[in-house]
Order: sequence, then C-alpha cells, then structure tokens
Amino acid sequence: MTTPLALSAPAARRRGPLVFLGVACLGIWVAMTPLLATGFQRADGRAETGALAQACIAAAMFAPALAAVLVVRFVERTGRVRDVLALRWPTPWNHAVRACLTALAVPAGLTALALALGHAAGVYPVGEVHWKGLGTWAAGLLLQILVSLPLFFGEELGWQGYLFPRLAHGGPRPRPLFAYLATGLAFALWHLPTLLMGGQYPGHPWYVSVPAMLVSCTLALPLFTWLRLRSGSVVPAVLGHAFVSTASVNMVKEFADRDVPLDPLQMGLAGWPGWIVMGTFVAFLALTGRLRTAPDLLDRGSSRKPPALAPS
Repeated sequence: MTTPLALSAPAARRRGPLVFLGVACLGIWVAMTPLLATGFQRADGRAETGALAQACIAAAMFAPALAAVLVVRFVERTGRVRDVLALRWPTPWNHAVRACLTALAVPAGLTALALALGHAAGVYPVGEVHWKGLGTWAAGLLLQILVSLPLFFGEELGWQGYLFPRLAHGGPRPRPLFAYLATGLAFALWHLPTLLMGGQYPGHPWYVSVPAMLVSCTLALPLFTWLRLRSGSVVPAVLGHAFVSTASVNMVKEFADRDVPLDPLQMGLAGWPGWIVMGTFVAFLALTGRLRTAPDLLDRGSSRKPPALAPS
C-alpha cells in the first residue's frame, strides 16, 4: 500500500514542519498581542484569569491545530486531514474507554506523587482537607476538563497529531529520540509569550521560567506521546494534556495551605518534584519499550483497520 508519505515530495516533507512552526508561533504571538500591549503580568499563583486573558489564551491554543491543518491540506497534501492527524476514536470501544481512563488516571497519580514529594521535602505545606466535599470537587474538575477539551484539541492536533510523527518518521530514517527532544523544545518555546507575562511561573523572570518550561515540556511530552501511541489516536493525548493543565493545577491549589504562596517551581508537575516524578515515569516507559514508534505512525489513519497497538 502506498503511504501518504510516499505521495509527498521531499521538498514538501522538509518544508512542512517549518511552515507548521512558523504559523503556530505567529498565531500565539498574534493572539497574545492584546495582553502584551497592556503590560499584563501574572504575579500570583492563586490569581484568577480575567476575561481578556481567557479569550487570548483560547485563541492561542487553536494556533497549532490551524497550522497543522494548513500544512497537511496545502503544503504536503498527504491525505484526509483527520486521518493524517489521528483525529479518530480509539477502537474497539473497550480499548477506547481504557485509553481515556488511563489518560486521566496517570496524570492524577503523577500529580499526587509530586505533591507528596514536595510535602516530604517541606516545600508544599498541606492545608486542611475537607473530605466530605472531595466528591463534588472531583466532579467539578471532570466537568472543567470536558469543557476545555476543544482548546486542547487545538494544541495536540499540532504537537501529537502532526509534528511528532513528522519528525519521527518524516525522513529517510526513523528519528524517535530527535522527535521527542525537538517536539518538546518546540512545545516549550511556543509558550514564550505567556512565559514573558508570568503565565506558567508567576513571579519568576523569563530567564528562570523559560528553562523551567523546557524541562517541564520535555518530560511531559513523552507522556502525551505514549497515550497517543498506545491508542492510535490523538484523543487520549488531548485528555492527558487537559488534565495536566487544568485538574493538576487545581490539585495543587486545593490541597495547599491557604496561607502559603503558590510557587509552581516548587509544587506540582511544573516544579522540581514533578520533574522527578515525570522523569522516573518516562524512564520506565522508555526502558520497557513503550515509547517506541512504529514505522507506520504516519499512515495508520489511511487504513480502516484498527492500528497495531504499542505495548501498554
């Protein structure tokens, strides 16, 4: 069977990722212009996000998906957009349920371990836990994840749907390690406008927040890629990303002492406790072969048969 890759000229294969990165980065800078122009700065980890900031963030998060669609449709012309970007439901249905539950359970467990490590190290003081209200709180988190899913499709259709597969198997030889590192680097630096405004690391200068984001994204990306590889679909990666960026952050706030300032560098998956936890989990995935990419990663969507699953 002729793959979509075989139908694409070498020049288009080389140009595609560059065009994708250009459009995605231009998109977030344009979306963040209203905040940058007003000198917006986020200095408090407990501060609520205003309406203008929410609108700018939402617009920015669609930039990678827009870039991916434009490249697949007009630069590479490799096939149906939804097939190329793995925008499909995992099959069969019981595998889909397991994949989606895993995408929620694993980040939740990693966050809990990071908070426990931070507490043991004395950098994350735990406050009073109201056990009776935890069920309502958890239900609210799940609702928040579901409501935010379209935004995270906007990101992961670009990173896991397009860029990672192209970098891993878009050349004459497979380059999985290069793909993990390069996609993680692009994933981190794409956030540069928000980092300059204290978005992910409020209260810290850019020369601290940018390296911290590089570490966080480089460690988080294999987790999302593993979810995508084991399911043959971008959907679990979207769920995992949504949990890390919403529910995981809320877990940090919910269980912390109310009188202690929140410092993402010391707390949760974005700080050093999370780096240790995620790094350990990623090492386990790598050593057990769960991060290996199949040669047909780019054209699995061209067949109606369920994709061959990576080890789970």
